[in-house]
Amino acid sequence: MQTHFSLAALADPDMAQSEKILRACVHCGFCTATCPTYLLTGDELDSPRGRIYLIKEMLENARPADARTTRHIDSCLSCLSCMTTCPSSVHYMHLVDHARAHIEKTYRRPIAEKALRALLAFVLTRPALFRRALRLAPLGRRFANLLPQRLQPLFALAPETVPAPSDVDRPQVFPAVGLRKMRVALLNGCAQTALDTRINEATLRLLTRHGVEVVVAEGAGCCGALPHHLGKVAQSHALARRNIEAWTRVIDSGGLDYIVINTSGCGTSVKDYGFMFRNDPLAEKAARISAMARDVSEIADDLELKTGEAPGLRVAYHSACSLQHGQKITRQPVAALARAGFDVLAVPEGHICCGSAGTYNLLQPELADALRTRKVAHIESLAPDVIAAGNLGCMTQIGAGTSIPVVHTVELLDWATGGPKPHNLA
Repeated sequence: MQTHFSLAALADPDMAQSEKILRACVHCGFCTATCPTYLLTGDELDSPRGRIYLIKEMLENARPADARTTRHIDSCLSCLSCMTTCPSSVHYMHLVDHARAHIEKTYRRPIAEKALRALLAFVLTRPALFRRALRLAPLGRRFANLLPQRLQPLFALAPETVPAPSDVDRPQVFPAVGLRKMRVALLNGCAQTALDTRINEATLRLLTRHGVEVVVAEGAGCCGALPHHLGKVAQSHALARRNIEAWTRVIDSGGLDYIVINTSGCGTSVKDYGFMFRNDPLAEKAARISAMARDVSEIADDLELKTGEAPGLRVAYHSACSLQHGQKITRQPVAALARAGFDVLAVPEGHICCGSAGTYNLLQPELADALRTRKVAHIESLAPDVIAAGNLGCMTQIGAGTSIPVVHTVELLDWATGGPKPHNLA
């Protein structure tokens, strides 16, 4: 792709990076075949290629974002399926992230929309505040018809009950059972600690049972992905910086082999810290943290799982976009589940997003609902006993559209190796 950026524009490292990404695009259109929004709308501007044209025109002319460009960028899930398909290795993730930051800085959104996005970025990243907000959800559902339409998805997706804070999410060290094989830090996260405490608990049981010492670091928390995908760079970088500093202190004081993450959207973000801070004094530390980041399925795949009596359930494995496209992890979760004794079923059209995508199902509910309907139909065609996924957002999204139990992959691995049976399988 030919570009015509000014020398002044290219003096900005972010603009120079985006110009490099744009030049890699050869207009082939392979990305349109796997883009969820293009499959739904048939609109070229709702495809990666169409969005690339819009971003190029906006950045190249150094102009503020307009309503048309913003609408089509907002409809992007950041599922990154296009990056898996692209034969030219166009790094669409970094390009659309830059576009979102530019939109956030230059576009004047309607007040209600701007307030909703600010609310999500503020509340979801603070577990204690998010937990309090969730407790109001039953009241909100009761009066849902009286609420503005933009607010209704917030209450529709909220759980019926809110778990109490888990002791495992406090900063502490969990010793390995038996001989210590490795020492890792676990990202306990933000929204997940309020929505479903069982995932971190299962992760800790699985790891410690297999000789892994686990550190929950003081000062670590939200990875920054949620505000990052809303274009709120200052907030996302502040959260990421806290994690980098917190884990660096642990590395310097007692050492770490890996940083383990059990929410794949967060894992994609942490593995990108090196890029995010490439021009920052924190660059070396950030790159080290990114290099140490691992999804829990990667660790489980390396461990010799001590399986007991094989559960033998038919498991429809939903491969989260952030795992298969963002981190290129496809084999490890399936292999670990199969070795643990489960009959793992491949979901048809498994490369297409379920519609969760962070806050997407709250901000773009119509598109998200259509994608969920499509995903659930494919899953239910397999008649599985249970659905497994490695990302809480996907679990929540899919679970709202089916009566089939949905659990985290790590909960099944924990159960198969001596842990409790997942609660919704009892």
